Amino acid sequence: MASKDQHFLFLLAADWPNFSRLIAFVVGCATTLIFAPTGFALLAPVATLPLLFVAMTVSPRDAGAHFFWFGFGLFLIGTYWIYISVHVVGNAALWIAILLMIGLSVIMATFFRVAGWLTSYLSHGEPWRLLLVGPAAWVLLEWLRGWVLTGFPWLALGYSQIDSPLAGWAPVLGIYGVSLMLMISTAAILTVILTSGTQRVIALVIVALPWAAGGILGAVEWTEPYGNVIRTTIVQGGVSQDRKWTAEQRQPTLDFYRSATLSVPESDLIVWPEVAIPALDDQVAEYLDIVAGDARRNGQTVLLGILERSFARSKEGRIFNSVLVLGGAERQVYRKRHLVPFGEYFPVPEAVREWLRMQNLPYSDLTAGEDVQPLLRTDSGISLAVSICYEDAFGTELLYAFPEAGLMINVSNDAWFGDSIAPHQHLQIARMRALEVGRYAVRATNDGISAFIGPAGELLQTGKQFESVVMTANIRSHRGSTLYSTYGNWPVVWLCLLILGVFWIRSRAGL
Repeated sequence: MASKDQHFLFLLAADWPNFSRLIAFVVGCATTLIFAPTGFALLAPVATLPLLFVAMTVSPRDAGAHFFWFGFGLFLIGTYWIYISVHVVGNAALWIAILLMIGLSVIMATFFRVAGWLTSYLSHGEPWRLLLVGPAAWVLLEWLRGWVLTGFPWLALGYSQIDSPLAGWAPVLGIYGVSLMLMISTAAILTVILTSGTQRVIALVIVALPWAAGGILGAVEWTEPYGNVIRTTIVQGGVSQDRKWTAEQRQPTLDFYRSATLSVPESDLIVWPEVAIPALDDQVAEYLDIVAGDARRNGQTVLLGILERSFARSKEGRIFNSVLVLGGAERQVYRKRHLVPFGEYFPVPEAVREWLRMQNLPYSDLTAGEDVQPLLRTDSGISLAVSICYEDAFGTELLYAFPEAGLMINVSNDAWFGDSIAPHQHLQIARMRALEVGRYAVRATNDGISAFIGPAGELLQTGKQFESVVMTANIRSHRGSTLYSTYGNWPVVWLCLLILGVFWIRSRAGL
């Protein structure tokens, strides 16, 4: 192979920076293929390795620019479904949808820019320094974009590896640990290419080590089943978002969910999706009492998503996106804690809120639930870790429920995203959450993709999109803790900070 000082490909980023950034943008767009539904997981090292090489060969500023365009392409294509939810389903103006798409992509790409700058500045063009610095910078910024400005942890690299041996790291180090191991292996490939002799052999071992260790860890059973089999049914209405809230659709929706629930009297637990009933809870109080009575007669627990109105501490009434538990001695409620900015609440002046209303955009606020809430329980006493839609993208926010919770429940409404990649991406995220804590997960959506997920993140059963679905599976409550459910993201975060801190000090000292 030609030396890196002579070959056209090695000189591309330095000599043709604009063309090179265009390539980075295209590669970023193509990197969407590593995630669901295509799931070409092994392309992840191929997509990220060129970026690491660029960080070694150009200035920190130029490296940051290449990382920016990669990130911009990744999010522009990976979240194109924003256009569907805002314009196609939400009926907002086309220019608003495009502005939101581009704006989010620019914000996310800025995190990549910082990662590229740090990688270049601290690696000094040395493969062995990059082997530590590159993965640490990438993962630290991936973690930061998961909570800064309320966070958007979508498209973290680790999600792409849910079906690869690297997934074995999830119960140990969580999603960011999987990303870290992927990037270490990728950086080691670059070290193999750029070194020789004993160094190359050592680098080859490092390439394989995360995958081999992940495979071994994947065979460990971190938690154990206990108690009786829980016969569980998911009810999916299959009603499109444009019909869901129409007056003529309400009664058919109410009838479907009740009749579907009555059709499975042998089920112990029945789960309806997010805001399954297109009304406030006090508007359908009689209906809810009927469902609760049905459940008590059959010895069942029914979980359903609904908009809940509370007049406690508010004369006007506060609206919560909630999950109710019906069938026991008393009604229980979980209220969504992590609301979607500009979807469920709007931190804007009143004039902007009025403009949103005029543009046919949502403009009124829901109220967030308390950060820590009592766990919901089934009639048989099993504690549940409940999340609503977008919340399951924030893994550590669910950890307060463990190890007490024996099952995970997620109710979602992916109808906003139409026939796009978003529901598949969301299902991939839900699978990672189940794997991280070693619990079965029950995921009920309004029009797909509802699923039963095993404690190893495996798909046990899925419902068809855009159709009404009633599907049942036998699952088990689990007990015990994974390392991730005990320590969360902090081991990975502190490791990345330590690596970057040491090399920052060395760089400032000229070492």
